[in-house]
Amino acid sequence: MAGDNYYRICALPVLGDLGSPPPLTLADLRERAAGQPRTRTLVDAMLLSDDLLQREAFLAGEAAEVSPSVLTAAQVRNEEPLPDRLGGEASPPPRVAADALWTAYFQHAAQVARRQASPLMAAWVEHEVGLRNALAIARAEALGLEAAPYLVAAELGGPEEDFAAVVGEWSAAQDPLAGLRVLDRARWAWITERDRWFSFADEEFAAYAAKLMLIARWDRLSAESHGPG
Repeated sequence: MAGDNYYRICALPVLGDLGSPPPLTLADLRERAAGQPRTRTLVDAMLLSDDLLQREAFLAGEAAEVSPSVLTAAQVRNEEPLPDRLGGEASPPPRVAADALWTAYFQHAAQVARRQASPLMAAWVEHEVGLRNALAIARAEALGLEAAPYLVAAELGGPEEDFAAVVGEWSAAQDPLAGLRVLDRARWAWITERDRWFSFADEEFAAYAAKLMLIARWDRLSAESHGPG
């Protein structure tokens, strides 16, 4: 089994940088993890975050089409209920309804990391939660609001000061798209610094999934900005 997984890793196409076309879809990557339960569980937990981002964009009217890899298209379009694992409760209830969903997601991803003994997934959750909450704090401070109601799964995140530099660069961005590029470049650098820490195949699949998600996101953004045709 481990040998099979090793060869599956070696068969994955090389990823380019952000802005390059994805060499395979997220659904294709998920299929390549089939037959390896731990690998598939880690990849699913990672890719689920991209499905939720697509759901958020669709419901906000920012995207007309969706291409989920873990959820169904109907779930992403809010036409069917989400899985039970995304129905966790946050206490106290967040003022922004979407925060409850992201809290449930990060709690689910953290549970996957614990159950599968995945240091990469655990560190990724800590980084994503910490970055998200550091941005929420910066937005709240700019608006003169209390930040606490807008934090997501704060108990899972890293210290706010760890994100001071990237939040400062994000705050100085000229427009929202430039700000998103700052954040995703920081995400890319974070996973690049760590993807060689793990020499066993399951973790490498998860690191590959994290990078492929970023490439796929920017490919979607590029397609949306150019419009049809």
